Amino acid sequence: MRFMYIVTSSQPDKGPTPALMEAMGKLAEREIKAGRMLDTGGLMPIAMTGAQVRITDGKLGVIDGPFVESKELIGGYAIFELRDMEEAVAAAREFMQLHIEHMPGWEGTCEVRVLATPGVDGACEVGIRAHA
Repeated sequence: MRFMYIVTSSQPDKGPTPALMEAMGKLAEREIKAGRMLDTGGLMPIAMTGAQVRITDGKLGVIDGPFVESKELIGGYAIFELRDMEEAVAAAREFMQLHIEHMPGWEGTCEVRVLATPGVDGACEVGIRAHA
Protein backbone atom coordinates (compact mmCIF):
# COMPACT_ATOMS: atom_id res chain seq x y z
CA MET A 1 0.00 0.00 0.00
CA ARG A 2 1.14 3.54 -0.64
CA PHE A 3 1.00 6.16 2.07
CA MET A 4 1.56 9.89 1.98
CA TYR A 5 2.92 11.72 4.99
CA ILE A 6 2.12 15.42 5.17
CA VAL A 7 3.96 17.48 7.79
CA THR A 8 2.38 20.71 9.00
CA SER A 9 3.34 23.21 11.65
CA SER A 10 1.69 26.26 13.16
CA GLN A 11 5.20 27.69 13.66
CA PRO A 12 6.34 28.66 10.12
CA ASP A 13 9.18 30.77 11.53
CA LYS A 14 10.82 27.69 13.07
CA GLY A 15 12.64 26.01 10.20
CA PRO A 16 14.45 22.72 10.72
CA THR A 17 17.75 22.81 12.56
CA PRO A 18 20.91 21.48 10.87
CA ALA A 19 20.85 18.51 13.28
CA LEU A 20 17.27 17.68 12.30
CA MET A 21 18.08 17.99 8.59
CA GLU A 22 21.01 15.60 9.03
CA ALA A 23 18.90 13.09 10.97
CA MET A 24 16.06 13.27 8.42
CA GLY A 25 18.59 12.82 5.61
CA LYS A 26 19.92 9.63 7.21
CA LEU A 27 16.36 8.34 7.72
CA ALA A 28 15.44 9.13 4.10
CA GLU A 29 18.60 7.45 2.79
CA ARG A 30 17.80 4.30 4.78
CA GLU A 31 14.19 4.23 3.56
CA ILE A 32 15.13 4.85 -0.08
CA LYS A 33 17.72 2.04 0.01
CA ALA A 34 15.10 -0.28 1.52
CA GLY A 35 12.69 0.59 -1.31
CA ARG A 36 10.06 2.03 1.02
CA MET A 37 10.38 5.77 0.31
CA LEU A 38 9.22 6.56 -3.21
CA ASP A 39 9.20 10.37 -3.20
CA THR A 40 9.89 13.20 -0.81
CA GLY A 41 9.85 16.95 -0.98
CA GLY A 42 9.21 20.20 0.76
CA LEU A 43 7.52 23.44 -0.11
CA MET A 44 8.91 26.95 -0.11
CA PRO A 45 8.33 29.16 2.93
CA ILE A 46 4.90 30.71 3.33
CA ALA A 47 6.07 34.07 1.95
CA MET A 48 6.52 32.52 -1.49
CA THR A 49 3.75 32.54 -4.04
CA GLY A 50 1.16 29.88 -4.65
CA ALA A 51 -2.30 29.56 -6.12
CA GLN A 52 -5.58 27.83 -5.41
CA VAL A 53 -7.77 26.58 -8.24
CA ARG A 54 -11.37 26.36 -7.04
CA ILE A 55 -14.80 25.51 -8.33
CA THR A 56 -17.46 27.77 -6.84
CA ASP A 57 -21.03 27.90 -8.13
CA GLY A 58 -19.99 25.75 -11.09
CA LYS A 59 -17.23 28.14 -12.20
CA LEU A 60 -13.47 27.70 -12.16
CA GLY A 61 -11.46 30.40 -10.47
CA VAL A 62 -7.86 31.00 -9.49
CA ILE A 63 -6.79 32.77 -6.33
CA ASP A 64 -3.15 33.82 -6.20
CA GLY A 65 -1.11 33.37 -3.02
CA PRO A 66 0.71 33.71 -0.76
CA PHE A 67 -1.82 32.61 1.80
CA VAL A 68 -0.57 34.34 4.94
CA GLU A 69 -3.91 33.76 6.65
CA SER A 70 -3.14 30.06 6.84
CA LYS A 71 -2.88 28.75 10.38
CA GLU A 72 -0.51 25.99 9.35
CA LEU A 73 2.33 25.61 6.89
CA ILE A 74 2.92 22.39 4.97
CA GLY A 75 6.61 21.80 5.53
CA GLY A 76 7.01 18.72 3.40
CA TYR A 77 5.70 15.40 2.26
CA ALA A 78 6.92 11.88 1.61
CA ILE A 79 5.38 8.92 -0.20
CA PHE A 80 6.08 5.41 1.06
CA GLU A 81 5.29 1.86 -0.07
CA LEU A 82 4.51 -0.02 3.18
CA ARG A 83 2.65 -3.15 4.22
CA ASP A 84 -0.19 -1.58 6.20
CA MET A 85 -1.37 1.34 8.32
CA GLU A 86 0.36 -0.06 11.40
CA GLU A 87 3.75 0.09 9.68
CA ALA A 88 2.93 3.56 8.30
CA VAL A 89 2.10 4.95 11.75
CA ALA A 90 5.23 3.38 13.26
CA ALA A 91 7.37 5.06 10.59
CA ALA A 92 5.62 8.41 11.15
CA ARG A 93 6.27 8.13 14.89
CA GLU A 94 9.97 7.48 14.22
CA PHE A 95 10.10 10.54 11.94
CA MET A 96 8.37 12.80 14.47
CA GLN A 97 10.64 11.52 17.26
CA LEU A 98 13.52 13.10 15.34
CA HIS A 99 11.83 16.48 15.86
CA ILE A 100 11.61 15.93 19.62
CA GLU A 101 15.30 14.99 19.74
CA HIS A 102 16.68 17.64 17.38
CA MET A 103 14.22 20.54 17.63
CA PRO A 104 12.95 20.89 21.22
CA GLY A 105 9.87 23.08 21.47
CA TRP A 106 8.76 22.55 17.86
CA GLU A 107 5.14 21.57 17.43
CA GLY A 108 3.57 20.07 14.36
CA THR A 109 1.69 17.18 12.84
CA CYS A 110 2.58 14.34 10.51
CA GLU A 111 -0.64 13.23 8.84
CA VAL A 112 -0.64 9.73 7.34
CA ARG A 113 -2.96 9.12 4.37
CA VAL A 114 -3.46 6.05 2.20
CA LEU A 115 -2.89 6.79 -1.48
CA ALA A 116 -4.72 5.15 -4.34
CA THR A 117 -2.30 2.66 -5.87
CA PRO A 118 -2.61 1.46 -9.47
CA GLY A 119 -3.92 -2.11 -9.53
CA VAL A 120 -5.19 -1.90 -5.95
CA ASP A 121 -8.71 -1.07 -4.81
CA GLY A 122 -9.90 0.32 -8.15
CA ALA A 123 -7.30 3.10 -8.34
CA CYS A 124 -6.59 4.80 -11.65
CA GLU A 125 -4.57 2.64 -13.99
CA VAL A 126 -1.64 3.86 -16.08
CA GLY A 127 -2.68 4.21 -19.70
CA ILE A 128 -6.27 5.22 -19.00
CA ARG A 129 -6.86 8.69 -20.40
CA ALA A 130 -8.43 11.35 -18.18
CA HIS A 131 -10.95 13.70 -19.75
CA ALA A 132 -10.91 17.39 -18.88
